[in-house]
Amino acid sequence: MKRSVLTRYRVMAYVTGVLLIALCLGMIAKYVLDLGGAADFTQVVSIAHGWLYVIYLVVAFDLGSKAKWPVKKQLWVLLAGTVPTAAFFVERRVSQELEAKVAAAEAPAPVKA
Repeated sequence: MKRSVLTRYRVMAYVTGVLLIALCLGMIAKYVLDLGGAADFTQVVSIAHGWLYVIYLVVAFDLGSKAKWPVKKQLWVLLAGTVPTAAFFVERRVSQELEAKVAAAEAPAPVKA
C-alpha cells in the first residue's frame, strides 16, 4: 500500500472532523443561543460537510480495501465521520496501525549477492 493512500485518508478525516465540529457549534449557536447569522453558517457548513463526507467515504473505502480490512472494521472507519470528534480518534488509531505496513511496502528489497 502506498503512503499517498494513507495521506489522503488522514487529510479527509481531519477535514470531515473539523467541519462536523463546526456544524455542531453552528447548531448550538442557531438553536440554543439564537444568534443571528448562525442559520446561514450552518447551511454552508452542512452542505460542505455533506459533500466532503462523500469524498471521505470513497477515500476511507479505498484505504480499507487496500489494507484488506474486514467489513466490520471498514464500517467503523466509514461511520467515524458522522460522530463529532470520532474522526480524529479513529484516524490516529488507523494511522498508527498502517504506518508499519506503509513503511514495509516502501522499504527497498534486500540485494542478494
